[in-house]
Amino acid sequence: MKKHAEKTDSNEEEIKEFDKNFVKDKNYQKMFEIVLAANYLHISDLMNLLCMAIADRTKNKSVSAIRKIFNITNDHTPEEEEKIREEHKWAHEGEEIDESLD
Repeated sequence: MKKHAEKTDSNEEEIKEFDKNFVKDKNYQKMFEIVLAANYLHISDLMNLLCMAIADRTKNKSVSAIRKIFNITNDHTPEEEEKIREEHKWAHEGEEIDESLD
């Protein structure tokens, strides 16, 4: 993904550092907006960078945190939700669940 370097004198490490700094201060809402713009403008490298940042940030988040981040309504009853958690408890074995929204 050295594309932004093709027009500059930046090396691979500088690009990675720029990418890291670009996404680090962005909240989810801002990243979602930029993803939509990058998609509309067909800027695939930017879209990939942001999608990867979102995926990294949401890794090990709780179900309730994911719902809040992505604005997903819960249409399950508490009983259905418990049944689903029981059926898929293997998905979070050994993982520490993060309840934060950042």
